Amino acid sequence: MGNPPPGEIFSHFFDAAVFRLLCKNTNRNAAKNLEKGKKFIWTEITPDEMKKFIGMLLYMAVLKLPKMSDFWRQQTIFHVSFPATVMSRDRFMAILSNLHLSDPEKNEENDKKKGTEDYDHLHRVRPLMEMICVKCKAIYHPGQHLAVDERMVGTKARLSIKQYMKAKPTKWGLKFFVLADMNGYTVDFMFYTGKSKWASGKGLSFDVVAGLVNKDYLGSGYTIYTDNFYTSPLLFRHLRQQGFGACGTHRQGRVGVPTTQENTLTKKSPRGSIRWIRDRDLLFVKWMDVREVALCSTIHPVYSGDTVERWSKTGDGSQQKISVPRPTSVTEYNKHMGGVDTSDQMIGINSVHRKTRRWPTTVFQHLPDIAVTNSFVIHKTRCASLQEKPMTRQRFQEELTAHLLGVDVKNGPQKTRGNQHLPVPTSSSHTKSDRASMG
Repeated sequence: MGNPPPGEIFSHFFDAAVFRLLCKNTNRNAAKNLEKGKKFIWTEITPDEMKKFIGMLLYMAVLKLPKMSDFWRQQTIFHVSFPATVMSRDRFMAILSNLHLSDPEKNEENDKKKGTEDYDHLHRVRPLMEMICVKCKAIYHPGQHLAVDERMVGTKARLSIKQYMKAKPTKWGLKFFVLADMNGYTVDFMFYTGKSKWASGKGLSFDVVAGLVNKDYLGSGYTIYTDNFYTSPLLFRHLRQQGFGACGTHRQGRVGVPTTQENTLTKKSPRGSIRWIRDRDLLFVKWMDVREVALCSTIHPVYSGDTVERWSKTGDGSQQKISVPRPTSVTEYNKHMGGVDTSDQMIGINSVHRKTRRWPTTVFQHLPDIAVTNSFVIHKTRCASLQEKPMTRQRFQEELTAHLLGVDVKNGPQKTRGNQHLPVPTSSSHTKSDRASMG
């Protein structure tokens, strides 16, 4: 099998069912808005046109202009000729403002339950989000090393489900918990809306990982890497029973983490000191680098001969490189933990994300981003197995955009010939001076 083109890979995520869902709910929402007396021109949207709409979003993500309406400006040196050949500005804006991911009737029923237990915060985005989620799991078989972490999708809208995370580049926004392969493929994700009534009582971090790492579709034998928000002996033993290895940094003071102080590391301990405690199937390792690093693992040995280069001051004040021993679990953790960050980084390139006041639109914009990034990762792994050179991320998105818009990426729209000047037939019988005027 050769390498499928970008459009074909992407069509596994945004398939006919997704376009049907979007068209059906968008048409219903538009009809409802017209009934309310909103003024806009509407014709039923078809899956083909919805494809072009998503193509336009990806086009705008590659060719960034400050406002969406700027793509249709006329009579200016900043005029871009292509978008108008796909759809008119008013049509694009009408689709954007009526875009709906769930049935408007059911939304109203759900809104009546506000403030009760049964109210579903995610009702407006759930249908599409779940479809894309299922497809992410079904299409690609991830590698052995998976990471769980948070992802922020930026918004400053006034929402009860908005979160703040100090350490992330995007501090305010909608928070997703993500399970990602180390190459940046988003395997599964869940949207966090605050305290849930489904809580098991074992803590949010336990519920998140137990929910994302699901034996039913993953199978077992994977290694899950987590940071200190998730790591707990309770979780790691649960994963071990399910057939998963686990490794992660841990916080002192978590239930089940050893608290013994004998033979422990102090500030004076030399660099490269390693201390460990085994508690049945769990291994707790502490290692002195610039500061103390504490890890817990269910699959790694303490030390298997790894060293790492560090600068060190000698007696006369000059620097020299020394080799410092490093525990196996630290090496492995550094190597495999970055899956979610890699995926965030790739999503950030040519992202569809734009500022909007409606949070369902923010979520909607994030879904093509996930699909494009995942398609690109599949393209790269395919190329690696065929030993071909993969496209760049930008080239991939350009090819995909052209496919969705139904044009060729090379030649773009044809120039229309000006109709002001008509050619004049001349005859050879005229004298040279009359040829132009007599014709």
